[in-house]
Amino acid sequence: MYKIPAVIFAGGKSSRMGEDKSQLAFLGYPSLSEYQYHRLSQLFEKVYLSAKSDKFCFECRFVSDNYAVHSPLAALVSVFENLELPELFILSVDAPFVDEQVIGRLMEERSEAYDVIVAESPHGKEPLCGIYSRTIFLEAAQMLKNGDHRLTTLLQAVKTKYVKFATNEPFLNLNFPDDYQEALERLL
Repeated sequence: MYKIPAVIFAGGKSSRMGEDKSQLAFLGYPSLSEYQYHRLSQLFEKVYLSAKSDKFCFECRFVSDNYAVHSPLAALVSVFENLELPELFILSVDAPFVDEQVIGRLMEERSEAYDVIVAESPHGKEPLCGIYSRTIFLEAAQMLKNGDHRLTTLLQAVKTKYVKFATNEPFLNLNFPDDYQEALERLL
């Protein structure tokens, strides 16, 4: 089991889905959040769910996203404000195909020489699948204060290592209702 904690970001607006995707049933679980939490708990000693409020109907470690704005950067800053962690693995709740092999490759690349280790698929950088060190906190907090919420900007401002993957498959996100249906069919 990995000693660093994992944080699942589940606080987005889900505007493209039309409903809170973190609460959609998935693979025999009442919610995608519970599926992801259970799955990552098999790999990490501690797993947290990050959201604006504790909307989860199962026992879990919860970390509050302190900011009114909905952005992964705000969630990241909140996690480092709320938890005394030197580093953490983050994953978006809507990326259920990021598997043990992907996580393992990222973990193998951990190094004090980098502030962030993130996946890069043929589609592009995957900032919501990576390992973030507390060393990014001041830069991230300043960006948040300035109203710049792009994780890609943060990745350019700090020492980031991109771990290339040959396929997009593990990084498919459930953004739209069709994505959700396709994922369910794919898992049958």
